[in-house]
Amino acid sequence: MANLHLRVIALVALLAVSGALQAQYPSKAITLVVPFGAASDADLAGRNLAEHAAKFLGNHPIVVVNQPGASGAIGTLAVRNAPADGYTLLLARIASQVILPATDAKTPYQWSDFTLLSVLEVNPYVCVVKADAPYKSMKDLVDDIAKHPGKLNFATVGAGTIQSFGPQYLFSLVGLPKDAAVGIPYKGSGELTTALLGGQIQFVCSNLGALLPHLKSGTLRALMTTTREHLKELPDVPTVRALGWPAMEKLHAWSALAGPPLLPQEVVERWTDALAKLARDADWLAGNEKLGGRPAIRSPAETETFVREQYQLYEQLALRIGLRSR
Repeated sequence: MANLHLRVIALVALLAVSGALQAQYPSKAITLVVPFGAASDADLAGRNLAEHAAKFLGNHPIVVVNQPGASGAIGTLAVRNAPADGYTLLLARIASQVILPATDAKTPYQWSDFTLLSVLEVNPYVCVVKADAPYKSMKDLVDDIAKHPGKLNFATVGAGTIQSFGPQYLFSLVGLPKDAAVGIPYKGSGELTTALLGGQIQFVCSNLGALLPHLKSGTLRALMTTTREHLKELPDVPTVRALGWPAMEKLHAWSALAGPPLLPQEVVERWTDALAKLARDADWLAGNEKLGGRPAIRSPAETETFVREQYQLYEQLALRIGLRSR
């Protein structure tokens, strides 16, 4: 009986120590893995988070570590396999978190293999043409595509990317075949923009951030945005809802904060509190605006719903264009 009492006392003490440790989270630096290279959109979003969230976590540093490779799979998988203690977290991006597993059955993880803490920000998605193009509206462009199937080109950074999925989703909504216009792959947003300005392609649908300087300078013209409200940077550009395609509001790039599966509830609650404060932080908000993002902090449950719906959207689009078999 005495031995039993000793074991009970030891167990209670162990639980008390464990609880105390969790209550003190974080007690050291947190590693934030960005699964893309330095100066990428993901990297910039991660560094904006790291710089401004630390003050709501006892000023413990958040160290950004870039682990690029395999379209984001290397860094993402590293976090999934990390200890579930809250000290290794992931800057999840649409490309690595949902598009990759939706399009490639060999992806070594699923979108749901993580503790999803919050969406951080969304990036407006716009369709643009060269300023001297004959298309004054999105209807002009769609009508020309319909009249001359296969003639017009648009830029992508690969078949399984948001730059490709945007036009494909539009084609499906307006009843055009998947090859109504031809996607031409480029290595990145810089080459994509150069090709449009040079006349090698006729239109681009992509994140606002990389295109905004050219829209402001007048060398490019925006025809639509997928945001619910008009963008203050482009107040005269119609939304997809105004054009009759509200389903396209689902199309936008985004970043989220995630951790390994089964993060302790205490860690989840600590981050939920910190992110609620971050959502009102002027410095973080200013950083988002500079990067072309829109703040989108939400609860873990809301984040899980959001990411699930995003995965389902791109899975269906991948089936439509033959990137994934049923």
